[in-house]
Amino acid sequence: MNAKPQQGYTMTIVRGCLALVGIAIFSGTLFCAAGAQEKSQTSKSTVVTATQDPAESTPPSDGPDVLQRRNPRYELSKGDIFDLNFPFTPEFNQTVTVHPDGFITLTGVGDLFVAGKTVPQLRELLQADYAKILRDPVINVVLKDFEKPYFIAGGDVSHPGKYELRDDTTLVQAIAIAGGFTENSKHSQVLLFHRVSHDWDEVKVLNVKKMFQDRNLSEDLHLQPGDMFFVPQNTISKIRKWIPYTSVSTGINPPVF
Repeated sequence: MNAKPQQGYTMTIVRGCLALVGIAIFSGTLFCAAGAQEKSQTSKSTVVTATQDPAESTPPSDGPDVLQRRNPRYELSKGDIFDLNFPFTPEFNQTVTVHPDGFITLTGVGDLFVAGKTVPQLRELLQADYAKILRDPVINVVLKDFEKPYFIAGGDVSHPGKYELRDDTTLVQAIAIAGGFTENSKHSQVLLFHRVSHDWDEVKVLNVKKMFQDRNLSEDLHLQPGDMFFVPQNTISKIRKWIPYTSVSTGINPPVF
């Protein structure tokens, strides 16, 4: 008599368990699908970012990439003198002078072009050349006499020329070293040229007149070795010093008709 109700109760429990299992499987399927879709979207976003034009993600610059050179090393020039020391083969020790054509003459290996090379670059060239006659050569390069740091003053200053740059020097100080402005100088447009590579010069226009008027030298730039500044003439000074009197009298007293 009680078997059927008990059997029905058991079937109800089984159906409920199956329903819970079905719901769990369905939820897991939805979760996996959502995760796969999100992963797919993330992958697509990454690909799009990776395939963007590099030029679009790079901030614009005021000049070519070559202007980014920083902390440049000294480059050998004509007339430089340096010692070559070979710790393990001292018979190759020598003092070398850079010839006017940029070459040097080396004991045992002949001539080598070195003008424009830095000391580390020179060391690599020497090691490559001496490796032909020595095994794993060790070479020390010691500069003895080289071109001293300098700046060039040009235009309307009292004493234009080339000056040795001995210490930290600003543009205003360099103008004073060159004797200062003349009566014809255009103080408001001083040009400063700075070599940034073999092919490019950076040019800046500085209003020194405004610096003096404002009594503020915060915009005064520090010179780097090899810099050149140029002071142009003002407009009035470009007028010829001597002109025919007839031209002046005609302008002052025009003819009456």
